[in-house]
Amino acid sequence: MKLSKIAFQVSKNAPANADTVNHKLLVQAGYVRQLMAGVYTYTTLGLKVLRSIENIIREEMNAIGGQEILMPALQPKENWVTTGGWDKIDVLFKLKSRTDKDYALGQSHEEIVTPLAKEFINSYKDLPLALYQIQWKYRDELRSKSGILRGREFFMKDMYSFHETQEDFERFYSETKAAYLRIFKRLGLTAKVTEASGGSFTEKVSYEFMVLTDAGEDDIFYCDECDYCINQEIAKVKEGDKCPKCGSPLKLARASEVGNVFDLGQKFAKDFEVTFTNQAGEKKYPIMGCYGIGVSRSMGVIVEKYNDEKGIIWPKSIAPFQVEVVSLSGAEDYALKVYETLQKANISVLLDDRNQSAGSKFAAADLLGLPVRLVVSPRNGEKIEWKERNQSESELIDLETVLTKLK
Repeated sequence: MKLSKIAFQVSKNAPANADTVNHKLLVQAGYVRQLMAGVYTYTTLGLKVLRSIENIIREEMNAIGGQEILMPALQPKENWVTTGGWDKIDVLFKLKSRTDKDYALGQSHEEIVTPLAKEFINSYKDLPLALYQIQWKYRDELRSKSGILRGREFFMKDMYSFHETQEDFERFYSETKAAYLRIFKRLGLTAKVTEASGGSFTEKVSYEFMVLTDAGEDDIFYCDECDYCINQEIAKVKEGDKCPKCGSPLKLARASEVGNVFDLGQKFAKDFEVTFTNQAGEKKYPIMGCYGIGVSRSMGVIVEKYNDEKGIIWPKSIAPFQVEVVSLSGAEDYALKVYETLQKANISVLLDDRNQSAGSKFAAADLLGLPVRLVVSPRNGEKIEWKERNQSESELIDLETVLTKLK
């Protein structure tokens, strides 16, 4: 793709209303545009990042047996009345149609997936079952802030599982936890599995996957020597106390939630009268689990973690392009050759072919944050300046070496 043809260009100035790094850099680099508080448009480049995160999540959910579906965001009031959520959940967007019927915009999908699963859960042989989707969600937040970390509209993966026994749920939870940790590792994030309350979903303890960042909205106590971690809201410890698991001193840090797991028990199954016949011929309610990952939120957290004073530093796994070719004045023909050669080699590449100064192009490349920058200039002939975004040093190499390194 050629940068000159992209509709949303980088800007010299950060947005005046930006209160977090991700808001500032994503808007300035042209990855997103804010429509209003908590609602964003993802541009050509921003959508490529979002899709890369989405595909990593999809691969790992499929690997543990999740079946992908897509459920409606517009939902009937009756389903929410059945579970009590219509009156209990204060962030639920409620709509009234011209026919005077009431609807909700989905902030989660337990109310939809449970009666859906009822259609084909009859016997213990139909279990376990795991259904997931990657879809927009809506929350009537009183104050949306922190860029794409906390929105009124956000992109999310939510999965729902149904089990014959609590033991089978625990087994699947362990598999999902491992898959989540693989996902976040592939995204370049280190997530801590944090004990938290179930909130409006359940009275049981839930688990959140937290990434340390100053832009986060939670405070957690964690241990550097083991995997112990707990949300401050339900903690009976303080900073410096001994870790309950290994005895090392606990640390307090700000963190952002990127994923969560809830043990829903039998609540929703009972609400919608979902039953199955067990091996003894008895009617039972399945145990349900709910598993979320914030796709758009993860994108914001990654920017909060990977940046410097010049701009974003995308991990290779989700960068919109693997490499950017910067064409300087007088080297346009060779830059185009390099660009086309990389394309033929199936390497995703962005060409900065704009009529701009070298300094302006270098600043734009740093702001965009692609993993590798290749500078083509007349003074270097057919040698190409290779520089990785997270490194300060550069080197002059030929095109064949560029292809070798990129592959």
